[in-house]
Amino acid sequence: MPLREDAHAVIGLTAVIVAADANEPYVLVTRQATSDGLAGLPFGPFDPARHRTFELGLRTFITDQTGFDAAYVEQLYTFGDRGREAPRADLGGGAAERVISIGYLAIAPERTDLQGAEAAWQEWYRYFPWEDWRGGRPAIIATLLAPRLIAWASAGGNESETASRLGRVRLHFALDGAPWVEERALERYELLYEAGLAPEAQRDRMRERTKSERTPQPMAATPGLGEPMGSDHRRILATAIGRLRAKLKYRPIIFDLLQRDFTLSELQHVAESVLGLSLHKQNFRRMVEHAGLVEATGAVESGTGGRPAALFRFRREVLAERAAGGIAAPRAHRLTGPEHN
Repeated sequence: MPLREDAHAVIGLTAVIVAADANEPYVLVTRQATSDGLAGLPFGPFDPARHRTFELGLRTFITDQTGFDAAYVEQLYTFGDRGREAPRADLGGGAAERVISIGYLAIAPERTDLQGAEAAWQEWYRYFPWEDWRGGRPAIIATLLAPRLIAWASAGGNESETASRLGRVRLHFALDGAPWVEERALERYELLYEAGLAPEAQRDRMRERTKSERTPQPMAATPGLGEPMGSDHRRILATAIGRLRAKLKYRPIIFDLLQRDFTLSELQHVAESVLGLSLHKQNFRRMVEHAGLVEATGAVESGTGGRPAALFRFRREVLAERAAGGIAAPRAHRLTGPEHN
């Protein structure tokens, strides 16, 4: 089939900028309007005449849109599904436009003050409430997600498809005794999207049916299904969450989320907030100390109102000594799902 003469593609760059503290992990969300009228991740077109590399282009528009100067950056994935982005005037395209976005993960050691910038830090669990298991298995999985997913899976077209769907639901959402695997954030979101439970799925299907560039009605957050984002930015965010959670275990990237000096409790709580897990305190500290990843500064944290805690810092020499690994995640409890009939 010949290509339409007016068909063309635009390359965009999307940034998932993450920060975390002892309470929550955060993602930087821009207030700049998207084609959906929803907030999303910092995004901008790649200008081959202006930007020598994709990464330099990314850093430029991050600074322009957010006032944030990214330090650590790594490429995530290329997102190019048809219909992922409705045509936008600021991208200079027409109705036949295809927007291909290269996603990046950037890490910040703190939530930079963004006063005056068209961006804000948001807790990432507002977009994925089922991903936070620090207080145990989220009730919404049993009360909302599992029943709807099982009903969708059971309505498969044939026995084989039904079995495949049920297997994926049980595996990714830890049903019937299956363990919870925190790195599968993307698989869980995509399963909800496929089942039509994610608001973005309803929007995209309506666009496909009507061939319209506009969303007929604004999407609203459904309790338990997470807050929707513009374009496919929630899929990109889920990709980043899974990547970061996995990488914490084989690279010392956790220390890029911390201030230069920190207590071991702060280190553990930041790891817990990102992983969405409660970790075993003694086993975690034993692992960190035996791995030689930290060294005591000789100072203590003051002003806590309790017993002063020793301050540590990342021992960067370890990077030259060996292929430094990440941190283990010794869970406080074994996380599995309940049985379903």
